[in-house]
Amino acid sequence: MPQIFDRNAAYILEDDRVLLRPLKESDIEFLLPYALNEQDTWKYSGISAHGEERMRAYINTALSNRTEGKEYAFIVFDKTTGEYAGSTRFYDIQPGNAMLQLGYTWYGEKFRGTGLNKHCKFLLLQFAFEELGMYRVEFRADARNERSIAAMKSIGCTVEGILRSNMWLEAGGRRDSIVLSILKEEWEGGVKENLQSRL
Repeated sequence: MPQIFDRNAAYILEDDRVLLRPLKESDIEFLLPYALNEQDTWKYSGISAHGEERMRAYINTALSNRTEGKEYAFIVFDKTTGEYAGSTRFYDIQPGNAMLQLGYTWYGEKFRGTGLNKHCKFLLLQFAFEELGMYRVEFRADARNERSIAAMKSIGCTVEGILRSNMWLEAGGRRDSIVLSILKEEWEGGVKENLQSRL
């Protein structure tokens, strides 16, 4: 049976490369430079955090949704550079169905393609399957976001299909979303080992 997801717990996940800790309001200090200088980070997102006002709203919404038990957002700290690199979160948390989604993941430009994401995903997946007792972890992305899709496939995700025109984009128009997932038996049956070997 799945464990109870404690929205009030201060979950800290880390290895030799990365530390993930709960996002808090004061983290605007660390994330604001990305909000001001790297607008393309949210090109494919339905919610943009570009600019100070939007970043504050982004953080506040994440914290509000945590209070309601819907989401649990982390800030990502890169131990190699000694800098905060971005953010990620669990969302659509369904303890009764032993499933959740993993997403809202973004990193500053200098951290992309450095291997940081694989360390984050390993820690998050290990926690979801082995500590929270989840049976399914789902991922979604804009179907045009080739970089993100390739990253998800590289950690062992299985493509399930496309949700056509399923959400508005802040920049205008609607997007098709690709749905991918990893199941508990897949994690235990090779995905964990394969991902761990690439860290």
